[in-house]
Amino acid sequence: MKSFFAKFILFTLFLIGFNSLFAQENIVLQSAKKELERAMNTLKQEPNPPYFISYGITETTSFRLTASFGKIESDVSTKSRYLDIDLRVGDYKFDNTHIIRGSGFSFGSDRAVTELPIEDNEDALRNAIWFATDKNFKKAIETYQKVKTNIAVKVQEEDTSADFSQTKSYKFYDKIKTLNVNKNDWEQRIRQISEYFNKEEWLYNGLVSMYAEVVTKYYISTDGSEIVQSQSFARVYLSASTKADDGMNLPLYKSYFAFSPEELPDEATMEKDVKILIANLKTLRTAPVMTTFTGPAMLSGEAAGVFFHEIFGHRVEGHRLKDPNNSQTFKGSINTKILPDFINVTFDPTVTSVKGVPLSGCYQFDDEGVKSQKVECVVDGVFKNFLMSRSPIEGFSESNGHGRRQATFKAVSRQSNLIVESETSVPFDTLKEELRRECKKQSKEYGLYFVKVQGGFTFTGRTIPNSFNVNPLLVYKIYADGKPDEMVRGVDLIGTPLTTFSKIIAAGNDFGVFNGVCGAESGGVPVSACSPSLLVSSIEVQKKAKSQAKLPILPAPQTMKNIE
Repeated sequence: MKSFFAKFILFTLFLIGFNSLFAQENIVLQSAKKELERAMNTLKQEPNPPYFISYGITETTSFRLTASFGKIESDVSTKSRYLDIDLRVGDYKFDNTHIIRGSGFSFGSDRAVTELPIEDNEDALRNAIWFATDKNFKKAIETYQKVKTNIAVKVQEEDTSADFSQTKSYKFYDKIKTLNVNKNDWEQRIRQISEYFNKEEWLYNGLVSMYAEVVTKYYISTDGSEIVQSQSFARVYLSASTKADDGMNLPLYKSYFAFSPEELPDEATMEKDVKILIANLKTLRTAPVMTTFTGPAMLSGEAAGVFFHEIFGHRVEGHRLKDPNNSQTFKGSINTKILPDFINVTFDPTVTSVKGVPLSGCYQFDDEGVKSQKVECVVDGVFKNFLMSRSPIEGFSESNGHGRRQATFKAVSRQSNLIVESETSVPFDTLKEELRRECKKQSKEYGLYFVKVQGGFTFTGRTIPNSFNVNPLLVYKIYADGKPDEMVRGVDLIGTPLTTFSKIIAAGNDFGVFNGVCGAESGGVPVSACSPSLLVSSIEVQKKAKSQAKLPILPAPQTMKNIE
């Protein structure tokens, strides 16, 4: 027993020593730390000194290969470093970030971009950080005067919560990862896969893109946090598009995500999937165009995940409740039933995979230095929580680790790994039979099955209808009388969130995952959306916008080769 504790103590001392040595030797961290201390010591003499400053440095090393029709189209390697400064004048209750009403709601779209030297040179790094800090301080003083004037001339605010929350400080030093890609192997692989597009003259484009990156984030603040975290990501996209005879554009894609290139699927898997993609596009070219429709529908797990991301996830991002122009869909809905009682919805950036599938929305600390946390938003159909950054809202004074941003943007509350779970479920085939029964019950000839979607958008403002539009790529008619399923094209999935939520009647025992990048006020951040297949008693679709351009006059080069 003594031997165990002795080893444990030695190991702990080793870790402490390693972290201390890392912090002392890392030039980027030390440069930021010295400038942060100097800035606070100097600026505290000013009439309106900053009460808080944080530096976020995002270092990205990336590699991208793209092949088209069997040939390498691009080969790009990049490295960048960007600095983001959160400098606040005033106090935690009221500071320069306070919303200025009557001028629109801005999340820092006018922020100056500060690119840091990519070489580890302390003088160069400190000079860039110093100059950016000076600009940010001057701007903060100017903005602080504007928000005080705005408060004086406007009516009482709906949300009187503080502008910033205090949080526990952390010291965390991750091992910095390196980007390792076997370039020759991947060149050969994506060439081989993209060659399949070359066999079909009716394809307008066919791309295979492999992207790998290492993102290292440094965060240091005047409340004592020093955080270094490093993540690696790898993705492959198979994408192709064509046109139907009526001019409708028809895109389709398949994507893969992993934490390193070695973990991506093998070439045989990708070749199989690209053949399926081409076959589906060929069927889509001659598939009938859907008319407007209201009736029962089924969403695959992947489609349901994107569906929840768009119509639910963005509405529970807490910062929106501070915007007086936002519809604030779920304000006042705490402990109110908003979904069927068998549905639970969580956001969990602490997990790296679900059912063996990697999730891209994971991280250890958010971009405001707060440790990531699992957030239970809906429990047994009842709404419980918002996603919170360090910008409080009424009833929620602290962050739950969801303050996120892309480099050069200001952090706001954003989604992470969205996970929809059902306490009751049925096999997929049974869910399909339930769809047929629902069609008969409603005297509908068919229902719809949404297999694959390509994101979408949602409106959350008060001045326009609070609706959503999800963009399906692969849709089937499921006939009530058991006739073979029929692929259709040309529809968008539309509706309003609360009405649609009330129509969910069953879930499958399968599970689908969408890994992607979500774009919003704080830029593009990696997210995942996971869900079982869902049966909805009523959903609405409208006709998709269609190009009026004719098909190409010249035949594709592949066709001419056969003639020549």
